[in-house]
Amino acid sequence: MQPGTLTRPELTLADRCDRCGAAAKVRAVLPSGGELLFCGHHGRAHADKLKEMQAQVQNS
Repeated sequence: MQPGTLTRPELTLADRCDRCGAAAKVRAVLPSGGELLFCGHHGRAHADKLKEMQAQVQNS
């Protein structure tokens, strides 16, 4: 029996930026397992810190 691969669902119009409430375009999955959603603007603004934290960044 093969273990299943866990994937996160695609971002939808219902997903909102955690900073400003705009439509989410970026999902950052933190090493601890949590996730943050950002609009394009805030995704770019926090990109360096997310990379430093070794977050997996997923763009829609």
